[in-house]
Amino acid sequence: MWRALFFFVFFAPLTAGCSVVAIIGTFFDATGGFAHGCARFWSRTALALARAKVTTRGTEQIPQAGPVIYMGNHQSNFDILALTNAIPRRFSWLAKEELFRVPFFGGAMRRAGYIPLDRSDGRQALKSIEEAARRIREGVSVVIFPEGTRTHDGSLLPFKKGGFILATRAAVPVVPFTINGSREINPRNRFRLHGGAITVTFSRPVWPEGTGHGARELLHQQVREAIAAGVERS
Repeated sequence: MWRALFFFVFFAPLTAGCSVVAIIGTFFDATGGFAHGCARFWSRTALALARAKVTTRGTEQIPQAGPVIYMGNHQSNFDILALTNAIPRRFSWLAKEELFRVPFFGGAMRRAGYIPLDRSDGRQALKSIEEAARRIREGVSVVIFPEGTRTHDGSLLPFKKGGFILATRAAVPVVPFTINGSREINPRNRFRLHGGAITVTFSRPVWPEGTGHGARELLHQQVREAIAAGVERS
């Protein structure tokens, strides 16, 4: 408990400070590069505070050019910190629209070019997906957690279809990744924190084969199998 208290006492001002600096930086660098650099500094510092070490495997699987969609399992809030450091190329987060309303943090996300997804109803969700697909086709790589929420026990939850609709409409490769170890550092809905190791493993890219229902189902199956193959059983 004391480790968690120590972490969050410093994490809140760290997040606010990096967000403010990132927002200011976007007025001088509209590309989002400076903001992404702030995000990497934020994540490295937070991981150091938590005494969490990130090991990355399979980065050679990531295409060196062109937009991609990263899809993987979601074990803990620390997944965001780990991925921000593990992914070698610049990327944006595709996140629920509510996060963009968080003071400082939401503003930094929006100024950095991160993409909101409105899930309030079916029509708005489809509109958000179309906008996100357009942004991706224009060159923005994004990260998606297809489970939509964090797991309680480490097992994969059912995948939501939105990410696969997006992938087929954007027509870019999906790079599956598997995260292990983050749940042990900070389990879901528990005010507990342990130091430890997080491993992020990237798998071979999977290309969508069309835009119809069959193509989405095939992509879903291939991506899920790639992610599941790397999940360590506790």
